[in-house]
Amino acid sequence: MVSRDNALPGRPTPLPGIADSNVVLGSPMRGPWPDGTKVLYVAMGCFWGTERIMWRIPGVVTTAAGYMGGFTPNPTYDETCTGRTGHTETVLVAYDPQATSAELILKQFWENHDPTTANRQGNDIGTQYRSAIYWTDDEQAQAVASTSAAFQQVLHDNGFGDISTEMRPASEVGEFYYAEDYHQQYLHKNPGGYCNHGPNGMTCPVGILRQDQLPSQQEIAPPA
Repeated sequence: MVSRDNALPGRPTPLPGIADSNVVLGSPMRGPWPDGTKVLYVAMGCFWGTERIMWRIPGVVTTAAGYMGGFTPNPTYDETCTGRTGHTETVLVAYDPQATSAELILKQFWENHDPTTANRQGNDIGTQYRSAIYWTDDEQAQAVASTSAAFQQVLHDNGFGDISTEMRPASEVGEFYYAEDYHQQYLHKNPGGYCNHGPNGMTCPVGILRQDQLPSQQEIAPPA
């Protein structure tokens, strides 16, 4: 990981030309959103496929592709791909907590990438492709703790190693910087575009017990 002192300088203003609305959901990518809307940030490799997974979840208000977790202000895609910004390709997920939950969003997160490969998803290699979750409230923090602990056991049961996902509060990580407009909802605009996401064949158990307890592994059927 690049250090703050060695990171690219970036720029003081946001990248130009980014649309205001999500073209799939028709909602504003920057808000304002309905009262009670919550935001969770997830990174699981290339943000194109990540965003498509997230916008398909019922109860999600909007999604956006961007850069987070590093040092360079308002980075470009090319800068981020050098590994010298410190950011990971991140998706903003704004959701209605009355219609879905952090647990259900994280279920999709854990089940659709390999969280044990540090700084890599398939052939995408570099710190910009690292797995990460950045939460914005205590309820989300509990969901991160409970789902990661439960899925870690599932991973071990299926011969995988330890989770390498970066898990931190968004307030500690810093600002989410919106990616260039062509990255927003990329796989809707380019249905045949590159995507290396998909079911990893394992199930993340959620909703079996309260979020402050570990889900019971005996309720989990092994993957087919």
